[in-house]
Amino acid sequence: MNFNGRSILFVALGCGLIFVPARNTHAQQAPDPSLQTRPASGQDQEPDPLKRQRSDEEKFKAQKEVRQEITIAYKSWLDQDVAYIITDEERKAFKNLANDEEREAFIEQFWLRRNPNPDSPDNEFREEHYRRIQYANDHYAAGKPGWKTDRGHMYIAFGPPDSIESHPSGGSYQRPQEEGGGETSTFPFETWHYRYIEGVGDNIDMEFVDTCQCGDYHFTIDRSEKDALAKTPGAGLTQWEEMGMSKKADRFKGGFENLGAGPLGSQNQSKEFDRIELAAKLFAPPPIKFKDLESAMSEHKLLTGPIFPFDVRTDFVKVTSSTVLVPVTIQIRNRDITFVTKDGVAKGVVNVLGKVTTLTHKTVQTFEDTVEVEQPAELLEKSLDRKSIYWKAVPLLPGLYRLDIAIKDVNNADHIGIYGKSLDVPAYHDEKLGTSSLILADQIYPVSSHDIGQGSCVIGNIHVCPRVTQNPATPVSFKRSQDLNFWMQVYNLGINDQTKSNEAKVTYQIIDSATNTVVFEKEQDSKDFGEHSDQLTVEKTIKVAGLQPGKYKVTIKINDEISKQEIAQSAPFVVE
Repeated sequence: MNFNGRSILFVALGCGLIFVPARNTHAQQAPDPSLQTRPASGQDQEPDPLKRQRSDEEKFKAQKEVRQEITIAYKSWLDQDVAYIITDEERKAFKNLANDEEREAFIEQFWLRRNPNPDSPDNEFREEHYRRIQYANDHYAAGKPGWKTDRGHMYIAFGPPDSIESHPSGGSYQRPQEEGGGETSTFPFETWHYRYIEGVGDNIDMEFVDTCQCGDYHFTIDRSEKDALAKTPGAGLTQWEEMGMSKKADRFKGGFENLGAGPLGSQNQSKEFDRIELAAKLFAPPPIKFKDLESAMSEHKLLTGPIFPFDVRTDFVKVTSSTVLVPVTIQIRNRDITFVTKDGVAKGVVNVLGKVTTLTHKTVQTFEDTVEVEQPAELLEKSLDRKSIYWKAVPLLPGLYRLDIAIKDVNNADHIGIYGKSLDVPAYHDEKLGTSSLILADQIYPVSSHDIGQGSCVIGNIHVCPRVTQNPATPVSFKRSQDLNFWMQVYNLGINDQTKSNEAKVTYQIIDSATNTVVFEKEQDSKDFGEHSDQLTVEKTIKVAGLQPGKYKVTIKINDEISKQEIAQSAPFVVE
């Protein structure tokens, strides 16, 4: 692997050293005495071999050798250094370059496009990329360089996984129900888990199997490939095969996974295409999108076209003691989007780019996506007063960050909007009572088991999409024909040592802001939400029809009777 291709090229081009073989001096003749008495003459002197003029043939040969050396260095950069991160379009463009100056400029721009902080002289992306290559070579080599292995490929492309389940010796293995259950013996294998991969998805599992038992773990989408007893009759049976409800031979009658029947076997076939699609995403180079937005956002340029307005809301939800989920909700008015009508359908397209950076300008999270809004052409005018929502949940450590967001109207290139604000992510200490953000939403409903933690506006097993206002200090509005939905989580409740349950009072109130009087109040015991947990989720739907138009405030109070702590959250709203 060529880690210093740039410096090698500099030496070759800058110095232009040509090494000319010295003459053979093994056969020396005795000097002619007569030559010692002759007067010095440039024509009569033996020419200095180091100063003689080279022939055109020798010059061409030397230049060809230098070009070949440079060509090899560029080829190494293309086929080794950036093999997993360069796009097909970039690779094709690089191969069509005519000279080395163009190649040097291309390489410089290649890294600049991926630099998370273009204003910094150091390119953190490039440094991290070469660190990953070195790590892959040090840890995943198996008869070939580590960067050529599948584990090396994934490590270079996506970095270290969040967790690794390793079975370096294989051996006895109790299958999970998703793989048919039952016990078998396996080849050495590893399962890498990523909580999130940009452009791929959430909760990604990658499986690598060493079927040759030589240390070369290859990526597989067939979870049965690690089964060393798959083709051994009567051995390594699934639960249903042990009970006589299916036959082992039935495993090999179709599909690329030969897991065998089991309690959840019917789900595997429906997910085969999902696994194929996942593999395609993992082995594709990461896309470079919306670089015009990146430039506008990072350089803080003045916008020349009409401003593209949008609203942003951020919330905080505890995941672990050290990780906080930050849902970012972006609201765009349909009236501000440029629609193009084709075949009777009006379509608007908006590119969204977000970046979270530390106070030292280090990028810790990015997200980019495309929002499409479609309406039948005849209904477009009626839909312009509606709003479109884009929602993204970003995991962060507690601390102070900056959130930058840029959006672009694809059908109007000069229509760009920019947002920037500090982001103070709270820490949830184990001994201190805490809450998530209090979210007022249009709808709250549970999602299916397949959609838990996935999809837009899904937190855990609940779909909750916040209402967003132009100014965070401005209360959200509800019509009297609508329902008021609110959601909040409570953390670190005390647990009774004897009953092993929490003991807290949860009170929610609706307060008239004009008179500061309570117009609705209800109190519940924490056992109604899950008595054996130190965490509970408060969700409630209230009919707004009973409230007169005006300004109100919803307040949720938690009184923990074990830890003797109290905490409350409030959110204003308006009834129209």
